[in-house]
Amino acid sequence: MEGLESVKSGNKNSSTSGGGLSRDIKAFLRKFVDSDVLKGKLVNWLEDITRDDTKWKFDPPFELVDLQKFDYALEGVPFEQLIRMPCSVYESTSSSVEATAYLALEDFLHASVNGLWKAFWDPESKLLPFYVSSIHGKNLRFYQAEEAIANGKLENLCASAIMVKNQRHLRGKWDDIVELALILPDVGNFHSVNGDFSPPVSVISEAIFFAVRVLLARSISRSDIHLSSKSVFVLLVASKYSAVVKLEGDLNMLEVNLSSVYESVAAWVKNHSRISISHFDQIWNKFGNANWGDIGTVRALYATYFSMMQYAGLPKYTIEDLAADHSSRLQERRNQRQMENSIVNSTRVLKLQHHAATSEIVEVKEESFKVCSSKPLTLEIGSNLLIEDSKYQKSYCIDEILSEGEIVYYTASSVDDPRQNFFLYVGSNLTQLENSWEDMRSWYQVQRQTKVLAAMTHKGISSKYLPEIAVSGRIVHSGHCRKQAPGGNCEYPWCGTPVLLTTPVGMSLTNLVKSGSFGSDEAIRCCHDCLSALSSIASSGICHGDIRPENIIRITSFTSHPHYVLTGLGHAILDERDHHTVLNLHFSSTFTLQEGKLCAASDAESLIYVLYFAHGGDVPMLDSVEDALKWRETAWSKRLIQQKLGDISAVLKAFADYVDSLCVTPYPIDYNIWLRRLRKQMVDGDISTE
Repeated sequence: MEGLESVKSGNKNSSTSGGGLSRDIKAFLRKFVDSDVLKGKLVNWLEDITRDDTKWKFDPPFELVDLQKFDYALEGVPFEQLIRMPCSVYESTSSSVEATAYLALEDFLHASVNGLWKAFWDPESKLLPFYVSSIHGKNLRFYQAEEAIANGKLENLCASAIMVKNQRHLRGKWDDIVELALILPDVGNFHSVNGDFSPPVSVISEAIFFAVRVLLARSISRSDIHLSSKSVFVLLVASKYSAVVKLEGDLNMLEVNLSSVYESVAAWVKNHSRISISHFDQIWNKFGNANWGDIGTVRALYATYFSMMQYAGLPKYTIEDLAADHSSRLQERRNQRQMENSIVNSTRVLKLQHHAATSEIVEVKEESFKVCSSKPLTLEIGSNLLIEDSKYQKSYCIDEILSEGEIVYYTASSVDDPRQNFFLYVGSNLTQLENSWEDMRSWYQVQRQTKVLAAMTHKGISSKYLPEIAVSGRIVHSGHCRKQAPGGNCEYPWCGTPVLLTTPVGMSLTNLVKSGSFGSDEAIRCCHDCLSALSSIASSGICHGDIRPENIIRITSFTSHPHYVLTGLGHAILDERDHHTVLNLHFSSTFTLQEGKLCAASDAESLIYVLYFAHGGDVPMLDSVEDALKWRETAWSKRLIQQKLGDISAVLKAFADYVDSLCVTPYPIDYNIWLRRLRKQMVDGDISTE
């Protein structure tokens, strides 16, 4: 409905034809040339938002866990070492300082886009489809920094940009811009919120001005290169530091009024756009080299990665692919280190210790030296865990260790009442940027899933087909705890490890299929119960995003008929700002594989694939997103999926046809009608009204 309203609003704002509207926007863009005028229209509004010194009011463009995943994937990716740092152009009146700043920024942008392109899209490519240029502030045209310096136009440069090579317009056009970067004063002059330097309103206004110009140009572009007209990233570079601004919104909601251009844009920004802004973090060291592993640089690279996806689509190698490759290299190094350590430890090793009372290094006897080894958390059947939540401490016993693919979790029971059974997920402490890929998976299992389930409870979502939080807390270890403050951790490896216990407990669909216990009647019931769960969360705007056999369990009870529960909500999308979409070559929807996000019918399409494979559908060998999309196109066009589900039930076949008609569209699933049809097919009719 929101998209439909946008279209209606756009039609209401202009009664001209599509070509006439395009001409209006072109004329609108020609008049929209002065960032200072827009700044005057936005400054009071932005100052009202940022007036509170205790809290930054803008959401960050990326969550920390996503930056951690990206950083882990980039381990081993070679980025060019740079020799220039963009010192602030306001620090000196020297033209050489200003020239160095723009040259250094262009170097950084080129190194970023070149490294990312070879890592994710085309490792063998010798021709980069992008180039870097700078923007002239007065005529808003494009020049290479070196060319501008040679022609005496340096003082009028106002920004740099990553651009797509366009053979028809070698100089470059605004709709060729992939990502923008602005050079700013030193951050020491900027506003500080809780010690974090944040962009002032004047800088935010300037970034918005450039971003809007890019979106307007893209909306009327006739180029074969199709960049998104919904969002654009702007990097803010200030001496050694950088921040990221993201502007997104629907330009159909812009009132194209040629007599009040800046007022129209200001109204659109205030009422119909979403602005995300990060704090400043260091990106260059004092020697001029980019610190490619620092969070500021990783954030800038992540913005560039998303900007490149707008042009090139999903990469050939995903973040998960690169992370898995790094994990294998890391494991090889660990094995080699352990072998070397075992050889060294077989001989007597001198342990050296520096005493505070003397400047000499002395030898310490073997028996007086204690090593505090940090062993990873390992749980075995019969292990007892003491878990602390906000109310009390309670002990739980590990009953079973479950492994579904790469994910390990447990069933546990209360020591006080063994009849109480739970799924137990053990997380990890993500307190710094460098963590293993396994830590990321456990973060989604525990911290992220806890957030989603808590949000569902807050919104009043309750269904027997969805899991519930039983306990959300932390592991309390035996012995003396040396944590400095409540909620903190000591050096003990188990201290404060987050855990999540959920109910109910059942057998996964994967194991049901392996045991031959998933017949036609079970498939109909499974489809009904999962659709009921999806209907419950969709009513609050939540999408599951990770439907696969491991995340569907069957619950059996002596007091009622069996039913299915949809679990694994760690990757659920709570709102449009979420970026937790997971790609699964066999079960993700077509739209998810194409765009990297969910549409209204994505969960239902994934459920269709689950039922198809669970009932003997041929499992293809899929090595890439391209392979997965080709298989889906073939399977749907030849009606292989409908035929297989038709062997189970005519209703499931009809439902598959219905989902096929909605693939890659914004139209939502009509859950009620399909729940009624499936209910009629149930052999025992035990469907509770929810």
